[in-house]
Amino acid sequence: MKLWIGLAGLVAAALPLAAHHSFGAEYDSNAPITLTGTVTNVEWTNPHTFLYLDVKDKYGNLVHWKLEGFPPVVLYRTGWTRNTLKVGDTITVTGWRARDGGDWGHSREVTFQDGKKLFLGPPAGTGDGGNTPAVAVPQQAAK
Repeated sequence: MKLWIGLAGLVAAALPLAAHHSFGAEYDSNAPITLTGTVTNVEWTNPHTFLYLDVKDKYGNLVHWKLEGFPPVVLYRTGWTRNTLKVGDTITVTGWRARDGGDWGHSREVTFQDGKKLFLGPPAGTGDGGNTPAVAVPQQAAK
């Protein structure tokens, strides 16, 4: 009986580890992206935050993107609060696309309309030798 209780405890302790993933397993470090769109939702959750962005593709169709970011505690330490980003804000996000080519990815940096920039993901590359996406240029400066 004690053996079964011990095994159950080990399995329960390992479950959070199974839920975590490596960057390279899900995201393509050779596929940097830059997206400009409207925030539709922000999930300020552990172990990762998620940002949802409506972006128009090259044909003018609305594409709903999901972008993973650092955990809330890391974002808080780098200048974010729960009120930094609001639904309806127009922003530019750099990051890396998902390996499956879907409309989701891992974010790196957010550029706000006023030109302010904050990191939402890893600032020093991917950690596995991939390409760091180019820093976003605010829309006003791109004209």
